[in-house]
Parts: sequence; structure tokens; C-alpha cells
Amino acid sequence: MHSPHREESENQKTKTKCLCKREISSFKGMRSICFTPSKDFSITYFSSSISPRPPLRSCSTLSESMMEENLEQAESIITKWDPNTSSFFKVTSLFHENRREAKDFLKSVKDLQRVMHYFVSHYSSSDKLVRAHNLTQIAMKRLQKEFYQILSANRDHLDPESVSVRSSTSRASARSSISDYEDDAGSEVEIQAAGISISEVEQFSTLVMSDLRSIAECMISSGYGKECIKIYKIMRKSIVDEALYKLGVERLSSSKIQKMDWEVLELKIKSWLNAVKIAVKSLFSGERIVCDHVFSTSDSTRESCFSDITNEGAIHLLRFPESVAKIHKGKSPEKMFRILDFYEVISELFLDIQSIFSFDSTTVIRSQALNSLITLGDSVRAMLSDLESAIQKDSSKSPIQGGGLHPLTRYVMNYLSRLSNYSGILSDIVADWPLPEHVSLPQFYFESSNLKDNPSSGLTIRLVWIILVLLCKLDGKAELYKDPALAYLFLTNNLQYMVKKVQNSNLRYLLGEDWMSKQEAKVKRYAASYEKIGWSKVLSAIPENSTATAMSAEEAKDCFKNFNSAFEQTYRTESSWVVKGRKLREEIKVSIAKKLVPRYRALLRTGNNLESIVKFTPDDLGNYLSDLFYGTSASSSASCSPAQSPGKRLLTVRETGRERTT
Repeated sequence: MHSPHREESENQKTKTKCLCKREISSFKGMRSICFTPSKDFSITYFSSSISPRPPLRSCSTLSESMMEENLEQAESIITKWDPNTSSFFKVTSLFHENRREAKDFLKSVKDLQRVMHYFVSHYSSSDKLVRAHNLTQIAMKRLQKEFYQILSANRDHLDPESVSVRSSTSRASARSSISDYEDDAGSEVEIQAAGISISEVEQFSTLVMSDLRSIAECMISSGYGKECIKIYKIMRKSIVDEALYKLGVERLSSSKIQKMDWEVLELKIKSWLNAVKIAVKSLFSGERIVCDHVFSTSDSTRESCFSDITNEGAIHLLRFPESVAKIHKGKSPEKMFRILDFYEVISELFLDIQSIFSFDSTTVIRSQALNSLITLGDSVRAMLSDLESAIQKDSSKSPIQGGGLHPLTRYVMNYLSRLSNYSGILSDIVADWPLPEHVSLPQFYFESSNLKDNPSSGLTIRLVWIILVLLCKLDGKAELYKDPALAYLFLTNNLQYMVKKVQNSNLRYLLGEDWMSKQEAKVKRYAASYEKIGWSKVLSAIPENSTATAMSAEEAKDCFKNFNSAFEQTYRTESSWVVKGRKLREEIKVSIAKKLVPRYRALLRTGNNLESIVKFTPDDLGNYLSDLFYGTSASSSASCSPAQSPGKRLLTVRETGRERTT
């Protein structure tokens, strides 16, 4: 009669053997998914499946003896590192304490797999099968603990950013030569020291990743891949999320972005622009390097790990520009520059994003980057249209005092000159964006060689059109002046400013020399028209080719009276007028003086005894002309007279602010 306890023990053994068989079957399935089987394992597995003729008893005995020996050796090292048998081995690390023994530990686990396959195939009821199974469970707990400890202890050395930077640095160091610095002994020593330091850190990091890979391969091949992968994902995701947090990447919803003041949002944008390059080129790139190395034997596992670790953070990172662009699309053109900054950075990183997130499961990241570019481009085009509309709708009716620079001219040209710094990406954005159908440009704009075979021609046409809209608006502003001379001076000032802005920015390369030459000629025509109208009364008061024989004393007296009156009135009127730009101002003064002073000298030679009616000497005229176009009006009660010497008059005008208005 059997003992109840013995019967219960036999039942437990049977259950354990069945469990072993099921686990062996699951091992086979896991190996087909998670790793490439070793040569020995393949032979054992397929030989058991084919069911060859029964081997000779001597061969079977020899194989059994070898399996028993492997089992004994495995039991020796595995039980030694069983966390439950010793407090010392519970807290210490196998891979840190004894790397040679760690290698033997991994080998013993592989031997256990062969032992279990052997006894399942030949002696399925053997107690050794149960024993091997129990040892495998102990070994997996140890490796699971080791895997976690290595990941935890080496967070800094396995930081994705550090891995990526070290990888790039080591490659760059391999390409460079220390011989380039032979003339500088100090530099050579520093480079050698840096090289040694980089090499040491790189070797340490590589060693850690190698240990992780060995453990991962062992656990996956033993059917414990799920536990290994779970630990890896949790640990690595926390590192990536923490790094993004340190970079200042916030997870902002569209509603929260919409409620932000622009000043606050702009700070967020600046933070993002500083973070995104590091995040892509270092953080995500480094994580891909680590993941590919640790799970190099399984494409599906490394894809699953990498996508689960990085997808969430990468989507939030790349969605931020799209959210900002959607909210501020078609709004203030001043915000365009931040939108262009977004576009420029994502464009630069797009190939890296495609390479790093190349898995099928990370398609959402590539799509997000592309969607952000599309939305940002739409926003830029909308803002350019808004700029054009704002120019056309400007309804200011007050003429600018002294015919000076109109705020609209300053705003638009400063805006366009700043836009020209983004000419590369702007050319891509507006390449397939034609002008509205009702828009037509003067034919001479297309005769410029700058537009022929120019990849930026689409952008150039767009900029030329905006400037033409501005010029037309300025023509309308000029009509607000009652004095035609002042209207021409207004046009001279504004067009000259536009030309200078083009010359001193990247607009010069977009619009071309032909455009500038045409506009400079137009500036001279405006200035000539101002002179002709503004000084016509003064010049007409002096007969051409004046001679003593051709003019009587009475006629000379009337002539001087008319001249004095015309000059005083013109001076008083134009003393508050402005010419922007020192060079242009001097050119206009010289041009007026060349027409006026020689004729006035000839008039003075027409007769004697004219001191009572001659108010000005030729030098006086030059001095008074020199005070014009600074926007400083002469005193309304003052008149040009001999009682106030030209020198004193000139000093007075200068003291009123001439230098401040230059």
C-alpha cells in the first residue's frame, strides 16, 4: 500500500515534468521569434523532431553522462549566485564581481537548455529534467536582477546623449591626425589625453552594452524574453523622458498654447529650438544605438523596444511646431520668423529623423515631422499674404513732416531684409506658390538676368511684388502733400531707404544688381524733380547770362529784390524738410549750389552801388544751403538779413539740433 505523501510527491513530479515539456515547447517558439538558434541547439532540436533510428546503448549512455556532467557544473555556479542563498550574493553583482564567472554563468544556462532538450527527448520522466528546470528558474531570476542592476548603475554611461556624442567623437578622432599639431606640444598632449579619456569611456560603455546584450540573448533564448524586455523598456523610457524634461521639452496641449501670451510662448519656442537638435541628434540617436546593440539578434525586439521608449516623447516634441503654426496661422506677420525657425530646424533634421525612426512602428514620428513642415509652410504663405494685405490696407492720411521716411517703408523693408536671411527655406516654401491671377508685374522685372535659371526666382518674384505694392502705396501717400516739391522729396527719401536696405542685406542677391540700378536711377529722377520745382522761383529770379550792358541799375535793383524774396521764402519753407542719408543730402545741396551760386555771382557783377539791396554774398548762399534738409525749422520770426551774419545764423541752426537729426 502506497503512502499518501509518496503518492502526492509522485503527482508533483509528474506536474513538474509536464510543465518542463510545455516550457521546452515554448522555448522553441520563443527562439523562432526572438533569436537565431545556435548551431548546437538546431542540431538537437531537429534531430529530436526527425525521430531517427534509436542510437546504440553505448552512445546513449555517453550522451547521458555528458548531460549529467553539464547539469552538475551548471548547478554548482547557479546555486552559488542564487539570491536566496546568501545575503552577499543578493546585493552584489555577478558581472561586476567576477566577469570570468559571469561568462561561465551564461554558458551554464545554455548548457541547461541542452540538458532539458535531451531529457525531454530521451527520458521525459527523469528527475534530472525537473532539476534542470528549477535551476533555469533560479538562473533567470539572477539574470533578471543583473540586467536591472546594470541598467540602473550605468544610467550616466548609457545616457543616450552621451552614447551618441561619444560615438561621433570617436569617429571624428579616428579621421583626424595628431600630426597636424606637431608644432604645438601643449595641444598634442591635450589631444592625446582627450583621446585616452574618450577611449576609456567608450570602452566602458561598450563593455556595459555587451553585458546587457549577453544577458538579453540568454534570457530570450531561455523563454524569459518578456521579463527582460519589460525591465529594459521601463528603465530606458525613464531615462529618455527625464532627458527631455531636462532639455525643457514640455507637453503642451493646443488649448494651453492658445491661451498663452505671445511673449511667454516665444520663450517656449526658444527653449524648443535649443532642445530639438540635441533631442534628435543625441538623445534619440543614442537610444537607437544602445537598443540596436543590446537586442542585435532580434529585429522585432529592438524595434518594439525603441518605439515604445521613444514614440511618446518624439511625438510631443515634433507636434509642438505644428500646434503653434495652426494657432497663429494668418495672424501677425511678426510671428513669421519663429515659424521659419521651426521650419528651418525640422528641415535640417528631417533626414536624421527618417534614419533614426526608420522602423514601421515609428512611422508616426516621420509623419509628424512631415505634417509639421507642411503646416509651417502653409502658415508662412498665409503670413506673407497678410503682409501684402496690410500694406494695401494702410489708411494713414497724415503726411510725414518734412517729407521724411514713412513708418510703413521702414517696417516693410526691415521685415523683408530680415526675411532674406531665410532665403533658402523660403524658396522651398514659395516654390509652387504662384501670384494671384489678377497680379501682373512690369515686364522689365523679368528682363533681369537674376531671374533666369535662378532656383530662388519664385521667392524673388514674390519679394519684388511686395515691394511694388509698397511703391504704389507710397505714390498715394505722396499725393497728400500740397507742395509738389515736397512730394518728390518724400518719394526720394523713401525709395533711397529701400535701395539702401536692399544693398545692405541678402535682398541684394535675391533682387539683383539690375533691380538696384533701376531704382537708383529712379531716386535721381525724383531728386531732380524736387530741385526743378522747389528752386524754380529762386533760379527764375536771376536772368541767365546777366551782364552789365544787358541790365540797367533799376532792373538790377528789381532783380535783387525778387531774388531776396524768393530765396528767403524758399529757405524758410524748406528749412524743415528732410533728406535721409548723408550722401544723398550732400549730393542735392551740391547740385542746387552749382545751379544757383554761379548765376548769382554773375548778377553781382551787373553794376555798382547795390550794397543797400544785396543781402547775400555767394558764400552766404552756400552757408544757408548747408543748413537745409536736417528737419530743423528756422525761427518763424527770423529772416535772412545782413543784421544776422551767416556765421552766427549757421551756428544757431546747428545748435537747434542739426546733428541729432542726421
